[in-house]
Amino acid sequence: MEYIQNPNLIEENSFIMIEEIIRQIRPNYQFKNEIEEKIIKRAIHTTADFEYLDILEIKEGVIEAITEALKKGATLYTDTTMALSGINKTKLKALGCEAKCYISDERVVKLAKEKGMTRSMAAVEVAAAEEGEKIFVIGNAPTALYKIMELTAEGKLAPAAVVGVPVGFVGAAESKGELALTTIPSITAQGRKGGSNLAAAIVNAILYAL
Repeated sequence: MEYIQNPNLIEENSFIMIEEIIRQIRPNYQFKNEIEEKIIKRAIHTTADFEYLDILEIKEGVIEAITEALKKGATLYTDTTMALSGINKTKLKALGCEAKCYISDERVVKLAKEKGMTRSMAAVEVAAAEEGEKIFVIGNAPTALYKIMELTAEGKLAPAAVVGVPVGFVGAAESKGELALTTIPSITAQGRKGGSNLAAAIVNAILYAL
C-alpha cells in the first residue's frame, strides 16, 4: 500500500488541494490580502471545512496588532491545553514570546470556586493581573470571551488582540458576535463553529508569515 509519509509533502499537497477545491466551488472568490489568505487556508487545512471562507471574521488592523505584540515578546494565553499544544513553540521562542494555559493552575481553581465562576473566567482574571503584552487565544470557552470583554470595559485589561473562536452551542455564537462588535482587535468565527485546533491554526498562520 503506497501513501505519502513525508509530513512536509503531506502539508504541501494539502494546500494544493485546498486551492484547487476553492477554485472549483468558489471560482470568483477573492482573498483580501496575502496574510488573510494564509489564515483562512490554514483554518480550512485544520478543519477540512470550506465554510471558513465566509465565517472567519478578521478585523481590520488585527493582524498588525498581533504582529506588533509578538515582536514585543507578548504572552499568549490559551483557554485549553489543546490550543496550547497546537501553537508552534519554536516560532514563539524565536520571537521571545511564550504561551500559557492556566485552566488547571491552583490559583485559577481556587478563584473559580471562591467566585462561583468558570475556570476559564478565573484564568482570564489571573492573566489580566500579569504584566506585559497579552494575546488571548480562545477556542473552547465563551465565558472566557465574556470575561475578557468585561475586564477590558472596566479598564482592568488591555489585550493586544484576541483570537476568539470557541465552538459549541451555549454562548459560543453570541460571545463571538459580541466580541466582533467591540473595539478589541480580534479574529472570530461567526456562528457555532470553531475550536482549539482552529485557534492554534490561526496563530500559527501568523507566526509562519513573520
